[in-house]
Parts: sequence; C-alpha cells; structure tokens
Amino acid sequence: MTIDKTSANLGKTPEGPEETSAVKTEAPAAAAAAVTAVDPRLLVREQGLLGYWTEFKRKMKAGDLGSMPVVIGLAVIWIIFQSLNSNFLTAGNLSDISVAMVGTGMIAVGIVFVLLLGEIDLSVGSLSGVAGATFAVLNITHGMNEILALVLSILTGTVAGALQGFFFAKIGVPAFAVTLAGLLFWNGFMLKILGDNGTINLNSDGLVAKLTSYYFSDVAAAYGLAIGVTALFFLSSFLDNKRREAAGVPSRPLSETVLRTVLLAIVAFAAAIVFNQYKGLPLAVVVFVAVLFITDFVLRRTAYGRKIFALGGSVEASRRAGINVDMVRISVFAVSGTFAAIGGLFIASKIASANQGAGAGDLLMNAIAAAVIGGTSLFGGRGRTWNALLGVLVIVSIQYGLALQGIASPVQYMITGGVLLATVVIDAVTRKTQKTAGRA
Repeated sequence: MTIDKTSANLGKTPEGPEETSAVKTEAPAAAAAAVTAVDPRLLVREQGLLGYWTEFKRKMKAGDLGSMPVVIGLAVIWIIFQSLNSNFLTAGNLSDISVAMVGTGMIAVGIVFVLLLGEIDLSVGSLSGVAGATFAVLNITHGMNEILALVLSILTGTVAGALQGFFFAKIGVPAFAVTLAGLLFWNGFMLKILGDNGTINLNSDGLVAKLTSYYFSDVAAAYGLAIGVTALFFLSSFLDNKRREAAGVPSRPLSETVLRTVLLAIVAFAAAIVFNQYKGLPLAVVVFVAVLFITDFVLRRTAYGRKIFALGGSVEASRRAGINVDMVRISVFAVSGTFAAIGGLFIASKIASANQGAGAGDLLMNAIAAAVIGGTSLFGGRGRTWNALLGVLVIVSIQYGLALQGIASPVQYMITGGVLLATVVIDAVTRKTQKTAGRA
C-alpha cells in the first residue's frame, strides 16, 4: 500500500525559515506559561495578602490544618487558666512547665517515629522506668562511673526496642501485641532489679540529677539560644529555598521566609525573657530543643527519614521501591526505645530517684497523647517531631493549670482524655476531608 505524500502532509502549514523560527521561539514561552498556570502556590504568592488568604481557604477545604488547631488550643488553655489564676503565666510557673515537660516530651519524640509507620508502642512507659532503675543500680548500688552507667541505661532502651521491632518485623507479631507484652515484661524487670527496697535515691550533685536541676544563670545563655534557634531556622529555610529554586520547583519567597523568622524570633526571645526572670535557662530545655532539631533534620532531610514516611504511606509500595522494610521497622522501634530511656532518665532526675512507680500511671498515655495532640497522625505518614513539643506543652499546661486550681487527678485524667479524643476526631475528619479532596 502506497501512501500519498500529499495526503500525509494534509493539514500541515507550509513552513518557511521565518515561520519555523517563530514557532520554535513561541514553543518554550507557551510551555513556561503552561507550567506556571498549573502551579497554584506560585500564583497565590504573587497576589500578596489576597493570595495567602486564597491559599489558606484552599488548605482548609482540603483538610490541611497543620499545627494551627493545637496552637490555637494552647493559647485558649493559657488564657483560661490565667483568667482563673494570675500565677499561671508567671515566669516561675512557665519555667517549671518547660522543665516538667521534657521527660514526657522525649518519650513522645520516639512515639512520633512509630506513629509515622502507622504503628504503636505501648512499652515506652515501662522502658523509661527500666532506664532510670538501670542507671540507679549501676551508679549508686554498684558504684559505676556516671557516664558509663548513663550510656548503658540508654542502650538498654535501644536493645529492648530493637528486640520488640524484631518480633514485629521478622516474626510478624502485631506491634500492639508485642509492645503490650513488653509493657508487662519490662515493668517486671524494673521491679526485679530495684530489689526489695524499691527506691534508690540519686546523687543530688550527679550528672543525671542535674539534667533537670541545672540552670544557666547568665542571661546571655537564654538570649544566645534564642538567637541560635532563629538564625538556624532562617539559614535552613533560605538554603532550602535556594535548592528548590535551582531544581525548578516552587519555593517560598524571601519575604515569607523573613516573616516566619520574625515570628519565631518573637516566640524565642519571649521565652528567653521568661527564663531570665526566674532561675535562667534550664539545661533540660536546651537538650530537648537540640533533640527536636536533630530528629526533625533526620526525618525531613535524610534518606532514612523519607523511608519512614514511605512506609507510613504504603508498605507494599515501599517494598517494591527497594526499601528494606524489616530493617526500617526494627530501627524505628529501636529509636522509640532509645528515647523512652532518655525520657526515663529525665523523669528520674526530676524526682531525684528511681522507684517502683516509675513509668506507671498516666505516663504512657500522656506520651502517646502528646504526639497525637501535637499533630502526628495515628494513621501513619504524617507528622514531625516538633509535634511532640506542642502536644506535651498542651498536656503539662493543663496539668499545672488544674493543679493551681486544686483540682484532683481524676478530673485531670478526664480532661486530658477529652482533649485527646477531640484531637483524634480532628485527625480522622482531616483524613476523610483529604480523601474527598483527592490528596490521600
């Protein structure tokens, strides 16, 4: 069969040199215009305040609430308790809240890693007690060097978490069942090593005791931390924007980065002023902030962090992409155990002892609630370690506010449970809204 060249060229416009050049010149411009047209984030930012308002409404419709609900909730909580008792927002009370939240906050950081997989770890409370008991037995009872005892107590949590992760990842036992068994086993292990006495007091001048009792009294320390945090945030955001621009993907304009930096600076310097009006900058707060920066970097800037988010989105897709699913799962539970141990040492430091009640009570629920209230999804794949800070700040603020009012613990449990339920409902509604919007 012979094809007529005239028919094959039917519909084509004859092109001379000028026409060809014009078409080639217009093509890149048309392509660029098409790319710009399909990127709403660039368009709204070019429209100034009106554009940001449009973007805000779009996010609300899509269920992309971010940390806004918890920030608003925290502000409401502080306003209510301040109106009930003028001592709530005093420098002393706020400083005490910041130190008290670190132990639970450290445990919540580890919980964030597990929740990103869509799993749960019920053993963190018991592991925190084991870490405190291990340190006390090694250092106080047997006279081991403090630093060595500290390292070994943290590694106890790491090994225990990895062991539970092995049963979950390799054997296939559900994480709920494995960690529930761990909750019972490690609690019994703690009681065993503490012995009949049940309580071992820590050296008040020792390293662990100073984790929550030491304050940098020089005013330059608090202001220096505020400057460092602000500068680090700006530098990180600025370099990220440059990297995205170089890759040809949407990035925040410099004006937005500056605005965000200014808002962070206001919060950071306000906290510095509060600390300096009391005893100074708490060592516990410095350590907690450093941990949050490091873990956030690991989750958002490293291949390992991206693998965790990928598993939270789809295990099968991650496996087909070549991710070693079992090793990531084991490592995440090891991370959870490690931070449970670190949190346990801060809690032991706060009470200056290791006792049989360590890791019991509402510690487990508060750690999980802190991660969820802060914005980490129970369904996996969404969250940041900074969520632990916001969540634990809400919980401890409620506890201290109710304590100032002389309200008993049962009511505190009920209110904290109500806040957790409200947060989970918001998370479920958000997920449903995102599915409707086609984003999940």
